[in-house]
Amino acid sequence: MDNGEYTTTQLRQEIVSLEQKNERLSKSLYAARSRIEEMSEQLASLTSPPMSFATIIEVKNNRTVDALVGNRKMNLSLSSRVDADRLYAGMDVCLNDQLLVVAPGIPENIGQMVHIEMLMEGERALVKVHPDESHVMRIAGHISSQDVKVGDTVIADMRSGFIVDIIERPDVEHLMLEENPQVQYEDIGGLASQIEHIKDAIELPLLRPELYREYGLKPPKGILLYGPPGCGKTLIAKAVATSLAAHAYQVNEKAKAAPYFLNIKGPQLLDKYVGETERQIREIFARARDRASHGVPVVVFFDEMEALFRTRGSGISSDVETTVVPQLLAEIDGVEKLDNVIVIGASNREDMIDPAVLRPGRLDVKVRIERPGYEESKDILEKYITRDLPLSEEYRRSCTVDDPHKALIDELVADIFARVPMNEYIEVTYANGKEEKLYISDFVSGAMLEGIVSRAKRYAIKEYLDNGHKGLHLRHLLKAVDDERSDFESINSISNPDDWVRVNGRHFGVKVISVKPLRVDVKENINESSLLYSQDYQEEHDLGDMKVHGGLI
Repeated sequence: MDNGEYTTTQLRQEIVSLEQKNERLSKSLYAARSRIEEMSEQLASLTSPPMSFATIIEVKNNRTVDALVGNRKMNLSLSSRVDADRLYAGMDVCLNDQLLVVAPGIPENIGQMVHIEMLMEGERALVKVHPDESHVMRIAGHISSQDVKVGDTVIADMRSGFIVDIIERPDVEHLMLEENPQVQYEDIGGLASQIEHIKDAIELPLLRPELYREYGLKPPKGILLYGPPGCGKTLIAKAVATSLAAHAYQVNEKAKAAPYFLNIKGPQLLDKYVGETERQIREIFARARDRASHGVPVVVFFDEMEALFRTRGSGISSDVETTVVPQLLAEIDGVEKLDNVIVIGASNREDMIDPAVLRPGRLDVKVRIERPGYEESKDILEKYITRDLPLSEEYRRSCTVDDPHKALIDELVADIFARVPMNEYIEVTYANGKEEKLYISDFVSGAMLEGIVSRAKRYAIKEYLDNGHKGLHLRHLLKAVDDERSDFESINSISNPDDWVRVNGRHFGVKVISVKPLRVDVKENINESSLLYSQDYQEEHDLGDMKVHGGLI
């Protein structure tokens, strides 16, 4: 019995030992097989021919690709392990010894730096390789054609003929604010006559081109908007772009309705390196030509134009204008064949711009943007004090007319244009001995009126947060006007009186000898009697005995 039990236990131990040995043997055999397979693969790789590469030109629907193998164009089949949807034109792929595409390669990111001259159909572009050499190249599939623009610097693989990458050039891009403005002529106040002049000069040739051809007239290439600062020159330029787009869409419904407004930051365009400013001007107009070639209206807007294109020979420390001005003239003359490009210049000192820029055939139309008068100021304020603006209930109850918004505008304008000591600004002495006292109303601008209303709205919000009284009140506007007076009175000295008067649009052909600020202590509480018009101003505007407060104009 004992011997039988001993025999069974011994057999069980031997079985466990054999199982362990078998497991170790299996692991050894598996490791040996893996090693043999690895060595077989190494041996196969050593004895197989080297793999070659090809650049895809086009991916076909039948799982084949047209590709460049060396300098030969071939049609290659795809391996079953290759996903055709992941392939694109310009991609490098791996080929086996049977010229079968077995794997995608790594996209190329080195090559020669070239410049885009023109975008073409079929994902192609004309590039400038050297000053006297250009090539037509394909745009690689991993680059969106929407991202490539005329004037861009790109990397080109000259071997395969593909543009493989875009090089960022912030030195040019930061100079241009490319936007799609949505400014209507109706959004601009106080400039009805100037807008009518611009519309006749620009939009009429677009709407009735047959009449211009019949009379042998050419559409204007450019407009100069000149006048004191803050009076709406930039707004008009944006409105022109929007209006041109609307008319272009009426003429050709296939054209895009969104205009392009290239806002050139004039002073930043100047570069210390010789030729850089001229190069940037060329690239700006190349961008405009490219956009216009697709039927999109383009407005190239040069603000502070006198900083770039001043009269040649007038430089104090340098004469960069001797090369910059001719470059602009060449580009404007080059716009002649395009129907959708208009150049608009804005300047506070039109007398400093080179006469060749302003001659007929370049900036044909010249429009002076005047400071708003009494009625024009009302028109401007109606754009900011709108019917949906909440007014104070206190002011509504005290108002004696049916339209409190209009009454608020009338009282505000009356306060600004009052010829009273509080509104005195400067005294100008001319070379002929004449002296002239100027008031704040002589320096009113659209920007100033917008600033006054914005300040008043902030005061109304602050009052609502403090005591719960909601709505805009006349006192908020009058306080904002007081702040504007204080800002004007902060001027202590004017270094160059003649230039200062010219910039502010107060030049009458007589040299200015001095400009003396008239500092007046502004009262915190507006006195009703201080807001009455002087006798000469009442007679000039035929206001009679009407007062500002206590009765509405």
